Amino acid sequence: MNEEVEFILESAKESMEKALEHLEKQFVNIRAGKASPSMLGSVSLEYYGTQAPLSQVANVNTPDGKTITVQPWEKALLQDIEHAIVNANLGFNPMNNGEIIIINIPPLTQERRKELAKQAKSEAEEAKISIRGSRKEANKDLKKIEDISEDFKKNTEKDIQEMTDLYTNKVDSLFAAKEKEILTV
Repeated sequence: MNEEVEFILESAKESMEKALEHLEKQFVNIRAGKASPSMLGSVSLEYYGTQAPLSQVANVNTPDGKTITVQPWEKALLQDIEHAIVNANLGFNPMNNGEIIIINIPPLTQERRKELAKQAKSEAEEAKISIRGSRKEANKDLKKIEDISEDFKKNTEKDIQEMTDLYTNKVDSLFAAKEKEILTV
């Protein structure tokens, strides 16, 4: 097989894989009812002059399925962490008891579950768009190669399409699992 074609196929696969990884990360941020430290994964705050993720300045734990506790390594950070959680706009109401921050996760209403399912569907659609973009890019690069036969180009396009279908199906199954998780009471 032509080295350029191999490179095109490998690049397409890599970017489709990245789209899938990104989707999985986005799905982790969509909570489905049970408390998890990853729910605060997007929270960051100013720490000695730089933005630092919450996990680098505090212990984040879930003592039970409805509570998240944040214990800063330095007590002086309690206020900053509390503000960072509120400013992250996650819908949480942190309580500061002078030692740790406690976040009670409210149970999801049916309406909120539907919103989260819609958000998950939107993320899945973004991933599919990214995968199709990778396919388009690969096909465009393939057309630029002149020293291969038309049949070889057609077969390679078919391979690219099969790869696209494979990753699109992976997105669909990830979404189906996440939607089930969200909608299960």
